[in-house]
Amino acid sequence: MDKNVAKNPLGEEPVGKLMVKFAVPSIVAMLVSALYNIVDQLFIGQAVGTIGNAATNIAFPLSTSCVALALLFGIGGASSFNLAMGRNESDKAAHYVGNSIVLLIGSGIILMLVTQIFLTPLLKFFGSPDDVLEYAKTYVRITSFGFPFLILTAGGGHLIRADGNPKMAMICNLSGAIINTILDAVFVFGLDMGMAGAAYATIIGQIFSGLLVINYMRRYKTVKLTTHQLKLKWEYSIRIISLGTASFFNQIAMMVVQIVLNKSLKYYGSLSEYGEAIPLACVGIISKINMVFFSFIIGIAQGTQPIEGYCYGAGKYKRVKETYRLAAIVGGIIAIIFFLLFQLAPRQIITLFGKGDARYYEFGISYFRVFLLFTCLNFLQPITSTFFTSIGKPYKGIFLSLTRQILFLLPLIITMPLFMGIDGILYSGPIADVLAAIITIIMVLAEFRNMKKLQVIEDKS
Repeated sequence: MDKNVAKNPLGEEPVGKLMVKFAVPSIVAMLVSALYNIVDQLFIGQAVGTIGNAATNIAFPLSTSCVALALLFGIGGASSFNLAMGRNESDKAAHYVGNSIVLLIGSGIILMLVTQIFLTPLLKFFGSPDDVLEYAKTYVRITSFGFPFLILTAGGGHLIRADGNPKMAMICNLSGAIINTILDAVFVFGLDMGMAGAAYATIIGQIFSGLLVINYMRRYKTVKLTTHQLKLKWEYSIRIISLGTASFFNQIAMMVVQIVLNKSLKYYGSLSEYGEAIPLACVGIISKINMVFFSFIIGIAQGTQPIEGYCYGAGKYKRVKETYRLAAIVGGIIAIIFFLLFQLAPRQIITLFGKGDARYYEFGISYFRVFLLFTCLNFLQPITSTFFTSIGKPYKGIFLSLTRQILFLLPLIITMPLFMGIDGILYSGPIADVLAAIITIIMVLAEFRNMKKLQVIEDKS
């Protein structure tokens, strides 16, 4: 084995120590991304009310699209970089980083333009009721200008962590969130700017974070980046996309489900005692709170990605399995904590985002307790999907990323309300969670058996 490979800390330092180093900043970065939406929701809920909360829920698929693109090119670039460095291919590694940066910025500009041009049709497609539409348009018309910076920050964080600087990735995200929170208070409450104020606060924070990422990329440590690496080349771009596709599809699946869910909530809500706005507002709040849980889980998964990718490329299969097992244990503990929180304190959580009538609390509490009943299992699929991507097996990661959202949850959301009304939406969640967990366990155990065989071959050689 190459001496440079042997001396790399990813292949030698204790896995627990490396996980703390990489996962903690990654978790903070993911939490910050979730807090962008939650902080806006908190201020809008207090200042505007139920209609404002419903509007941010309608806009949520666009935020998910930004995260999807960030993961596609960010995780794809970081995974390609780590695998190349594990094989001691530093020149290729530099091209992966450079191409990833261009793809992140370019995709953000394209998404911003599409949103500006097709704003009203998009929001109606996302399920906006007529009384919510103008609020949603006000919010998205402004926030869409921040898409290139949001995507660059979220995706660039993976490249910065791959460069061995997870703290800087955390700083880039955290600084923007702090600015957003301060300006939310000033614009929404101090200047009484409502939805527009929250939107302006959001993009100012995102622009600041994006500029920090750009500044870091000019001084990348592990490899030297020049304009040569920024020229898109098919061989590098396609590798980045292939390794980022699993995480991308996981977010796209969430977006598709969110759109169908919004439409179902609007339709079946209108047929129930709750009406259209209450289910949309409640689910918008709860989805963002659930994203806090997934921020921890995805942060853990992303924190293990450099370790798993490097060690797999270097033939250290025992360390790959050790890293996955530790991530699963920590993820399971966090999942149990959030399960208890969702079951025991749903009313208190909902109240943080503004008060409502009895119907508002009734639906919100039921959604928390029923739809999120198996939160304790939901750590498995994101950690395992990222695991497959990290070891260079994107197709398995893609399939796994689609299991819960597309193969199980989406059909259930469509069919179960036909028989149970709006309650059918609530019960679709736990059923999908159990089925996805079973598939995940089967796939990871099979991969562990395969790595055991590879380890035997490696030991003999």
